[in-house]
Parts: sequence; structure tokens; C-alpha cells
Amino acid sequence: MASRPLPPLAIMTPMTLDSSTCYRALRARDARFDGRFFVAVSSTRIYCRPVCTVKPPRLENCRFYPSAAAAEVAGFRPCLRCRPELAPGNASVDATTRLAQAAASLIEDRTLDAEGLVAVAARLGITDRHLRRAFGAEFGVSPVEFAQTQRLLLAKRLLTDTGLTVTEIAFASGFGSLRRFNALFKQRYRLQPGELRRHMNGETVPVTDVLNFELSFRPPYDWPAISTFLGARTIAGVEILDGTCYRRTVRVVSEDKDHLGWVEIRLSTKKPALRVAVSASLVRVLPTVLSRVKALMDLSCNPTEVAKVLGGMAQRRPGMRVPGTFDGFEGAVRAILGQQVTVAAARTVAGRFAAALGDPVETPFGALTTVFPTAARVADTATGLIARLGMPGVRARTVVALARGVADGDLVLTPHTDIDATLERLRALPGVGEWTAQYIAMRALAWPDAFPHTDLGVMKALGEKDARRVLDAGKAWRPWRAYAVMHLWNSITKE
Repeated sequence: MASRPLPPLAIMTPMTLDSSTCYRALRARDARFDGRFFVAVSSTRIYCRPVCTVKPPRLENCRFYPSAAAAEVAGFRPCLRCRPELAPGNASVDATTRLAQAAASLIEDRTLDAEGLVAVAARLGITDRHLRRAFGAEFGVSPVEFAQTQRLLLAKRLLTDTGLTVTEIAFASGFGSLRRFNALFKQRYRLQPGELRRHMNGETVPVTDVLNFELSFRPPYDWPAISTFLGARTIAGVEILDGTCYRRTVRVVSEDKDHLGWVEIRLSTKKPALRVAVSASLVRVLPTVLSRVKALMDLSCNPTEVAKVLGGMAQRRPGMRVPGTFDGFEGAVRAILGQQVTVAAARTVAGRFAAALGDPVETPFGALTTVFPTAARVADTATGLIARLGMPGVRARTVVALARGVADGDLVLTPHTDIDATLERLRALPGVGEWTAQYIAMRALAWPDAFPHTDLGVMKALGEKDARRVLDAGKAWRPWRAYAVMHLWNSITKE
């Protein structure tokens, strides 16, 4: 007998999970719900993703939780088959949800470990008390408990998928000591780390110079569109699109130390996920690297929610994403270099910029030789030298002013930062107008409602010459105007 259709996703609010709805999604293994809730089974004390392939348990044995952390705090262990740590993120523009999701992203990026809860709250423009309240409403646990679960799940992934030693895994996952890691792992999972590895693999995974991961997304996912977009803007020496594989160099600063390496990203042919290869040189900063890849590839997007607002526009290219940036400063510099020039011209200047001010890095790929320069390096560079790389002096001064703001900490260019305050600071920089600020918000800040309405490509796609009418037209696409921009750009040939 055919089952009844599932209700709209809008009714699935984080802390009001309807058991019957969740159970029907579980039985259907509907990928749209993956990551939106987790099901814990009272008889086995194990929790799963709703797409798990095991036989569905009876409804009376199920408990539904809004996050993996909430399930673990309640005493459940993660399923070894569906692996909850692989579930995609959850994106929403609801104010409370957005704050909690922003904090979760910063926790994944190790900001909580490095700066503390007060600093995380300050980045979001709220008090730490309000953050704890919003976080609890969204995930059912405190930020500290959430961070603890994230560290454990990453450790579990590394134990399963890599040949790293247990000590290396403990520190790569963010634990301050091996003793603390072993104790918490045994408490949560009732196994020693080595026992889990033997149970999952049967034999030791060989140690290599590359760590491989899979990062899930909610289908559909328009990989050709996002890879083509990134490929058209690759910086020589820093990035390359090799067929359908995107590669780039990476710099992550942690505890005042530069960690240099590379990442490779391609679409999985077997499941809704991206296959990500990370150089072993980045093992100590893996959480940050994976978090930034998620932002770069917009993996937290829920295309169903976006399509409800964009309508026919989304139907023509299902699964369109908004490409982010691996590094916010790099993305902002690229936006400035792209002012009033073609994509090809901006790419040429960006290549010169990276070659002159970046640092060399060893990779197995001949085309990847350089990491993009830091804000501190650019801030200490003479404006005249930057101008000689192929841009007007005014634009060079804008780049230096941006670099000084980032280097001094006055300007934080990361996803989920306080969007209004950051836009205000960007507009205050000499040479940064509304187009540049909105473009930076769209990509570096991952703001889904960013709307560069004066963009010539957007105006051409809409057949408009009046920016005010473009702005009015954009009201129909809120709060997903950035996705509408991607569809508009894709509808034309934009050089």
C-alpha cells in the first residue's frame, strides 16, 4: 500500500520534532531529512541518520533528536553503518536557528577551542548568554557539549578511514591530551579507540600522505555549475580545475603557526557526497580544513527550501549552489580585483598578486605551487608595489586598507559573522561600494540573502537598466537572493 506523502519540511522545527513525521521519513529513507534529525533506538542504545539502511525499528522504540550531540548526551552511541558524522549540515535563515548554526560552524572551525564562548558570541554580535539559549533551543545541548561531540565524531572518522596513530588522531581532533581522549571515547562509545579500529577495519589502514573524506550534501547538487564557476576564476599557482576535479593550495593558521598543504575535491559517483582528499601536512588542522571546504562548496544548503522560493528559476537548474571561499580575505581581495573588469582580467591580476606576495608550497601537482598571501603580508606591502601588478592606484589602496582591517582584527571575513556590522565596515573602506560589499557577503560571508543588484550580469539577465527595479525584483526571492543571482549569472554568458 502506498504511503501518504510527507508533509512540507517547514513543519520540522528543531525542537518540535513530530514523531510520526520523523518515522515516516525514516521508513522512506528520504534524503531531504538527512541531518535534520537523528533517530535513537531505545532497545540498542544506538542513534542513526534517517537514511540508514538498517531495518527500521518499531516506532515505540524510537527517540528523535535535533542533533547528534543531543542523542549522545542522552546516552546513545553512533551507528557504525550510517555514520552520523557524515550527515550534512542544516541551513536556515530563521533568526534563532541562524545564530545556532553560525555558532556550530565556528565550533567546527575550532574558534571555540581557540577563543572561547564569549569570543564566539561577540563575532555573532550577541551575548554568550543569548548564544547558549539559542544553541540549546536548536540542538538541545550546550555549545561545549556540541564541540565535544564534534571532536569525538571526527576522531571516529579518522580511526575508521585513516592509518594515523591514536595519538595523532587525538590531537588532530582537538583534544588537549591523549588521556582525556581515551577516557571520553570509552565513556561515550564503550570502546577503546583501538578496539573500534579493529572492529571496523579488521586490519590497519596504511599510512599515506593523503587523507580521504566524504562530505555529504542534500541532493540535488549542481556540480557542473559550481565547478565551472570556480574553474573560470582559478588563480594561477593557487587553484586548478582538472577536468571535473577541483584542487587548491591551503593555508590554515593555528596557534600562530602556518599549516600549508592542498585539497582536492570531486563529486562522488556512488552517493550524494563530495570526495575530499587532504594532504597529511594539514592533519593538525583537519576540522578547520573540512569546515572551510563545506563553506566553499555550500554543503549546508537545503535545495528544497531554496526551490520553494525561487520556483521555476530553480527548476531549470536544480541544485544550484553559491560557491563560497576557502579563505575570506582571499575572497574579498578577489572581489576588489574584479571591480569594473572582466572575470578573465581579474583572474590575471589575481595570479600576479599571488605570485608576488604568496608563499611557495610543495604539492604533487605541477600547477599548484603557491599559497595566497596573508592579510598581514599584504598590509605591510607598499601600495605602489601592489598597483604595479596591474591595477589602478585607487584599487591598490583599497586592497591594503582591507588587509589592514583583517590583520588588525577589525574586520572578520568568515561565514556567519555579524552580517550587518561587517557590511557596514566593508562599506566604510575607501573604494568599496555596494556591489563589492554584497559580493563579499555572498561568497566570503556565505550570506544567502546577499544581492549585488548593480551587477551588470544580473541586470542583463533581467533585461533591466535601472538598479532600483532590479532591487525591487529581488524582493520575491528573499531570503535566498544569492541563489537567484547564481541562476541569473548562469542564464547568460558572462565574460
